[in-house]
Amino acid sequence: MSLTLAHLSDAHIGPLPQPRRRELVGKRLTGYLNWTRARVHIHDMSLLAALVADMKAQRPDHIAMTGDILNIGLKAEYPLARAWLETLGTPQEVSFVPGNHDAYVKGTLPDLAATFAPWTKGDHGETGYPYLRRRNNVAILGLSSGVPTAPFIASGRLGRQQCEAAAKLLAEAGRAGLVRVVLIHHPPQHDGASFGRALADAEDFEAVIRRVGAELIIHGHNHRLITRHMEGPDRPVPVVGVASASAIRGTPEHRAGYHIFEIDGTTKEPRIKGRVRGIAPGGKGEITDLGPIML
Repeated sequence: MSLTLAHLSDAHIGPLPQPRRRELVGKRLTGYLNWTRARVHIHDMSLLAALVADMKAQRPDHIAMTGDILNIGLKAEYPLARAWLETLGTPQEVSFVPGNHDAYVKGTLPDLAATFAPWTKGDHGETGYPYLRRRNNVAILGLSSGVPTAPFIASGRLGRQQCEAAAKLLAEAGRAGLVRVVLIHHPPQHDGASFGRALADAEDFEAVIRRVGAELIIHGHNHRLITRHMEGPDRPVPVVGVASASAIRGTPEHRAGYHIFEIDGTTKEPRIKGRVRGIAPGGKGEITDLGPIML
C-alpha cells in the first residue's frame, strides 16, 4: 500500500516572544539580534499559513517536519511551537525531528523533549531518537541532529549511540521489505553545508548508509531544494533538502516551499516520485506546483 508523504522544514515561527533580560546572554543575544535585524523580515507567517493550507489540501497520508520551528530557544517559544505543530496534524499524522534552532541552548533541552514527545513516539511506545514509525509500506526513521552550539555555530551531531541504533532499525526495516525514509534536520553528508553549519559526524552516518542502506533521506537546514545521493549497499540513496516553509524574501532558490512524495514498492524495488510546491521565482507569492524532484 503506497504512502503520500509531505515534507516541510524551517518554519521559524514568529513573532518572537519578548525575552527577559537575563535570557539574552551568550548565543541567545546574537540570535536575538539576528532575528530583529534580518530574520523577522524573511520569515512570513501569513505565507507559512498559506503553504500549510496548500499542503493539507493535497491530502497527504503523513507529514514530516524536519526542525527549526523555534528561533532562539526561549522557554516561551516552546508552547507556541507545539501549538503550531498541532495545526499540521495529530502525532499519528505528523513526525518531527529537531533542528539546531529548536535545541538552541542546553538549558531548554528538557523543554524540547517534553514539547515534541508525542510527535517522536516510535511504534513500540518509546520516545526520543532514533524512532521508527511504520506507515503503510514505509518505515519512517527520525533522527535528532539538533545540539546546542557556541555563538555563530549552527552545526549538528548525531553521536555514536544514535548512529548505531539507527543502523539496527534500518536493517530490521530492510529485512521486513519496507521502504525506508530517514528524517534529519542537517544535510547528512560531510560536505552538505558550509563550515560551522554541517553535520559534525556525517562520515559516521554515511558509513551506516553504505552498510545497511535506506531508500530516501530528507532534510532541511539549508533553506533550499537540493538533491544529492549517498552510497548505499545496493544503489545510490537520494538525499533531498527542502526550502524553508516561511521564507518570503531572498534568492529564488531560497523561497518558501514543501515537497510531496509518492512512495510505493519494497526495499528491493522502491518506487518514489517527488514534486515541489511553493512560491515561483518572480511570482506574486501564491503557492503553485513547481515541477518534479529529480531523484
